Amino acid sequence: MCIKPILIICLTVLVLAPISWAEEKGGGDLRAAVQNPVGAMYSLPFKFNFDYGAPNGEASFLNIQPVIPITVGDWNYINRIIAPLIDTPGQVTGTPEIPNPPPGDGATGLGDINYSLFVSPAQPKGFIWGLGPSIMLPTASDDQLGSEKWSAGPTGVVLVQPKWGTYGGLVRQLWSIAGEDDRASVNQTLIEPFLNYNLPNGWYLVTDMVITANWQADSSNRWTVPLGGGFGKLLKIGSQAINVRAEAYYNVEKPDSAPDWQWGFTIQFLFPK
Repeated sequence: MCIKPILIICLTVLVLAPISWAEEKGGGDLRAAVQNPVGAMYSLPFKFNFDYGAPNGEASFLNIQPVIPITVGDWNYINRIIAPLIDTPGQVTGTPEIPNPPPGDGATGLGDINYSLFVSPAQPKGFIWGLGPSIMLPTASDDQLGSEKWSAGPTGVVLVQPKWGTYGGLVRQLWSIAGEDDRASVNQTLIEPFLNYNLPNGWYLVTDMVITANWQADSSNRWTVPLGGGFGKLLKIGSQAINVRAEAYYNVEKPDSAPDWQWGFTIQFLFPK
């Protein structure tokens, strides 16, 4: 698949382009908006993930994750889409992109697209929160890349933004509601605690651990729990504000066919209102 060449091209552009520290009225406002999952800012993240150590081999993911906020009165309606492009060598479990992967010899293409809507106060006081529905659409181009099920459930996020950064968590629960009868049902919980610690000149430290539980699996193959973190920076290429970050995580708990560890790189284009 072309995920790794795409990453190389993006990194080359970042290295060769004229770059400056992205400032917006002091820079802090923009960084706080970036670290808020339900902030009213348009953005287009490209998130690359590479898995290593699974018995079936390495898997690669490119998640395209546009964020489209709409403000109506006192409320923000944050539309978040995750469209995964996947290259998998076979059955690799423990990923949020494929909650019930079937056996196979590998596939490349589009996975199941996830849509979430968060309703959040436009002017929050104290902690920030958002609640809403999440839907997984069976859009996979190959049955090895998706669940072949329509799935839905609730999602929510809560966070606090002190002067030094951001901390909070996101939770999502999906149950299958329709789809192919010969595929396993979807019953997946996603728990995502996150922490950002801001440093000078747009740099920050981050941990963003995506924990999943497949309740259809037996108890020894149910949980995937990563531990790790990384760093990031806000910058500008010309007039375009960009957030970049790199992370690595080791799975301290995982199913038998899940990877041992993964690393990722995110390039997020920012469009402040």
